[in-house]
Amino acid sequence: MSKFSTLFCAAVIALTSTISQADELVVGGKGFTEQLLVASMTQQYLVGQGYDVDKRDGMGSTVLRKAQENGQIDLYWEYTGTSLITFNKIKERMSADDAYAKIKELDGKKGLVWLERSQANNTYALAMRADDAAAKNIVTISDFAAYVNSDGKDTIFASNVEFAARPDGLKPMQKEYDFKFTRKNVKKMNSGLTYQALKTGDVDVSLVFATDGRIKAFNFVVLKDDKGFFPNYALVPVVRKDTLDKNPKLAEQLNTLSALLNDEVMATLNAAVDVEGKSIESVAKQFLVDNKLI
Repeated sequence: MSKFSTLFCAAVIALTSTISQADELVVGGKGFTEQLLVASMTQQYLVGQGYDVDKRDGMGSTVLRKAQENGQIDLYWEYTGTSLITFNKIKERMSADDAYAKIKELDGKKGLVWLERSQANNTYALAMRADDAAAKNIVTISDFAAYVNSDGKDTIFASNVEFAARPDGLKPMQKEYDFKFTRKNVKKMNSGLTYQALKTGDVDVSLVFATDGRIKAFNFVVLKDDKGFFPNYALVPVVRKDTLDKNPKLAEQLNTLSALLNDEVMATLNAAVDVEGKSIESVAKQFLVDNKLI
């Protein structure tokens, strides 16, 4: 074989190898800060690893899940509690480990692979202004329920629309803790607005996400879920099995990213966007640079 032929064959092999991994990966994401961040960091990280990536974020939970099931989305970061309750209709309470195992089993049958869990648990929570909670001696949700049932009947609660209707949301929580807001005292609004409403005193208690950076920045206190009502919402990369089959290094790469995320990290990243006003892309990129991933 001539030198030219050898070089030509090598080039063809290299090109074929590149094409086999260059099938476009479609990374999805939901429409709030944390999801926009992990979608952006995933896109930037995978591009740095040589993938061709199309990012489609800003989607609702159900739409995003259906898009992944039908092959329009290859991967996105989902929460264990969301899959367990919303997608798989499991109402039984279980530990974080058992929930993760159950989800892997159920979604695995649908061709969706849950990779390694991060240590970020973005569960729902109730928050109050720290000085107000201290003045009313409220530490737990049980304390809060007792207050609502006695002196706090006019307490105003800020909720997003989804939580008000979820099977692990407002009505079941009130039943579990044996209290009830009057209808006029539940203010439904965009998730991002609930924090501002609590900060300015327009409401007395607000639904929050546990890893949101505004909790600390706005001097809120999260009420302890002393009855363990809210399930674990660990943040996990979920990938279509056929996508992993075509990209054998992808699982290890995403697990590397997942291992870097925990509550403190996500709260800091979220605060950089929501409190400091930095862009999603710049915060995601800086995180990857700091951790030597790009």
